[in-house]
Amino acid sequence: EIMNLNFRKDISNEVASPILLAGWPGIGSVGVGAINYLRRHLGAEPFADVDMTEFFCHEEVVIKDGIAKLPEIPSHVFYYVPGKDLIIFESEYQVPGQGGISLMNSVLDLAQHMDVQVIYTAAALAVPMRHTEDVHVLGISNRELLRDQLISHGVEALEDGQISGLNGLLLGFADLKNISSACLLATMPHHVVTMPNPKASHEIVKVLCSILDLEVGMTEMDEAVDEMAKVLGKIENKIKSAFSTMESDGEGEESLEDLGVVDEDGVPQEVMARIERMFLQVNHASSPDQDMATRLKEELDKWNLYNLYEDRFLNLFRDTNDNT
Repeated sequence: EIMNLNFRKDISNEVASPILLAGWPGIGSVGVGAINYLRRHLGAEPFADVDMTEFFCHEEVVIKDGIAKLPEIPSHVFYYVPGKDLIIFESEYQVPGQGGISLMNSVLDLAQHMDVQVIYTAAALAVPMRHTEDVHVLGISNRELLRDQLISHGVEALEDGQISGLNGLLLGFADLKNISSACLLATMPHHVVTMPNPKASHEIVKVLCSILDLEVGMTEMDEAVDEMAKVLGKIENKIKSAFSTMESDGEGEESLEDLGVVDEDGVPQEVMARIERMFLQVNHASSPDQDMATRLKEELDKWNLYNLYEDRFLNLFRDTNDNT
């Protein structure tokens, strides 16, 4: 019996020494986006879940039609792929602090219990890049042999650095339990970290399919990549247009100093980075900061971007109104 783990189905006769893919929400929803895609397109079925009730503190109720109810606790579910020695763990929430360590230990305990060969996690690596640039997949592992295997599949080894959150921590704790594990990191633009990045998820899926000899249709993912490219392209074009107008009106001198070097494409990435930072600040506050929200709205209006960011802006308050 594993602490906090509820088995819905005994799959001991259906998998042998499986591979485990694990995904938690993170920047750009890159890792969990890839894991979720594989889980759905491989027809994976649930067989166990982790009960994190003791670590979940309700701070509000959800009101619908005048009726108040406690919000649902985020799920943390294990799936298996019939006919393949493959287990997938998908979490709706990256639990902080001691709860996160408990959740991770439950994942590792199940891995030991089921004699898992290798655990793969996935995440984003936010870097200065345009959304039109190619995504690179880098990798780290807790075994030299596994690191070299990643390299043979076109993954570049991340020589130095740090990975925060459970995607990185799991590798260290897995090593203590003598379980081979690796984390794949797909590059994405640092100035849009709060927006989903299916392009990065797409490359994670491709690498995992190569490593695990899987075949999944990519049409849905390709469409998501195209749609997000259109959104990011519109945002950059609006900034470029507004910036050019400011320059022609003689208002751009101060902005040039603020924004640093603007390349020949004329899209000041610092504008997008600043907007993302402001979204993060408002989003991470215990309650929406009206002053910060006002400044964010002014920034969006300044660059004629409000209509493109309107849903995200209103969701900052919609979540609160739904839950207060």
